[in-house]
Amino acid sequence: MAIILVVDDEVGIRELLSEILIDEGYDVRLAENAGAARRHRNELRPDLVLLDIWMPDTDGITLLKEWHAAGHLNMPVIMMSGHGTIDTAVDATRIGAFDFLEKPIALQKLLSSVQKALKHDKLPQRPLLTLDAFGRSTFVKEFKRRLEQAAAKASVLLLRGAIGGMAEICARTLLPPRAPWLDLSGLSSALTQEMLEKASGGVLFVPDLAALGKMQQMNLAFAVNHLDRLNLQLVVATIKPLAALGEAGWDSKLLTRLGEVWVALPSLAGHADEVPEIASLLLTNFVERGEVPPRRFATGALNALRTLPWKQAAEASWSDLYALVRNLALTALDEEISAEDVVRVMPPEAGESNELASLLPLLEQPLREARDAFEKLYFEHHLRREGGNMTRLAERSGLERTHLYRKLKQLDVRLGKRQDD
Repeated sequence: MAIILVVDDEVGIRELLSEILIDEGYDVRLAENAGAARRHRNELRPDLVLLDIWMPDTDGITLLKEWHAAGHLNMPVIMMSGHGTIDTAVDATRIGAFDFLEKPIALQKLLSSVQKALKHDKLPQRPLLTLDAFGRSTFVKEFKRRLEQAAAKASVLLLRGAIGGMAEICARTLLPPRAPWLDLSGLSSALTQEMLEKASGGVLFVPDLAALGKMQQMNLAFAVNHLDRLNLQLVVATIKPLAALGEAGWDSKLLTRLGEVWVALPSLAGHADEVPEIASLLLTNFVERGEVPPRRFATGALNALRTLPWKQAAEASWSDLYALVRNLALTALDEEISAEDVVRVMPPEAGESNELASLLPLLEQPLREARDAFEKLYFEHHLRREGGNMTRLAERSGLERTHLYRKLKQLDVRLGKRQDD
């Protein structure tokens, strides 16, 4: 008999749901707040939780995040709310909720969702994505070796060049089979010795140091002091310099400890031919985890990704690719993502969109005026990119220096401060 835990601060709602579910043959337990829900979850290990969002001590979304971060979200959770919105539902399912029910809850909707959740929980779950999946990419394989080599000798590992989901892929590469996983960023209360002991032999993870609040920073410091004794591996990620965190009020001793050993993701720049396969693996991962609708890349879309100007900085290129693939999957109208979708979603460089937009009116001008206007835009654009360096501008434009100066004067291009070699 499946055990269902109903968590709601309204006694009438608890009793009504209890009666309905008991009549359907379920073993129902009740909790009036988040504190009671935590106790019942640890003691009973329910097969399903019906969780209200608005509660007096800790709201349901926060409790869901806490369970997810602690690795306790090993049962389906159906969120309930009388004030539900689309944004709340999306947020809950992104964290890990199975479904979202609005109050007053229709009987058939309740029973259907409960049956689907219990059936879904029995299905085998696909393994989460790790760097092992990128085995055909030479530069990712080399990075994986560096990552594992550093982790073998250091209990604290700083990951530079990616945050969030991409950092999680790297960190899960270091997780031993069936070992515990604890995301410290999802804890809203104090980390305890008991929680760390339960995670013994596993990985503690922080997807973005800059996003941690004061309580979470204290939890991180507490964890650092217990790593070796409990055989824990701590992996933290950042795209900001640790000095910037120090200026924001972080403890200097903690930052020193976190920065002792670090590994940087390699940039995608120079590896354009490998971008399509990496993007396809990321898309498959999003689909299998239920984060996006079923989607696949058209050949044209993969070619468009290959030709994008990936930045030299790893923190920019990997973050851009991860976010780009996810946004393509969420916003594409068809199951097959096209090259047009890539062009539509890819964010332009700073200032580039305005420059491209400024070209459109030129099509309405006579040829001579349009040509002069285009040449001015051309030289202003490359002058900015070359930092005012006239030698490099001459090389890029293919003009002799004297001719170049005359041309710029004719077009009324302001040179500003010259930076000649």
